[in-house]
Amino acid sequence: MTLWSIIIIASVGCLALKLSGYLVPPSFMEKPRPSRVANLLTVALLAALVATQTLASGEEIVLDARVPAIGLAAVLFALRVPFVIVIVAAAATAALLRAFVGG
Repeated sequence: MTLWSIIIIASVGCLALKLSGYLVPPSFMEKPRPSRVANLLTVALLAALVATQTLASGEEIVLDARVPAIGLAAVLFALRVPFVIVIVAAAATAALLRAFVGG
């Protein structure tokens, strides 16, 4: 199996999964439990993406300047600091740590 055939099969699978969502009746999603699961699933997937991008480098777990930057961002979000300031502060933290500590 070539790389292109794998890409095409995966694309068709994603399209089929997306189209199957239209087959779910709206009355099902109006119930409390499915609606809550759908909302929480979005948050869980985003958290998994952040954790993967922060802690992973290839197949290894790496603790570098990204970890304190994400920690600072979490604290600033908890303090309800505006989003732009959070991003700038986290980026500056990672940059300063990389400049002075290395990595």
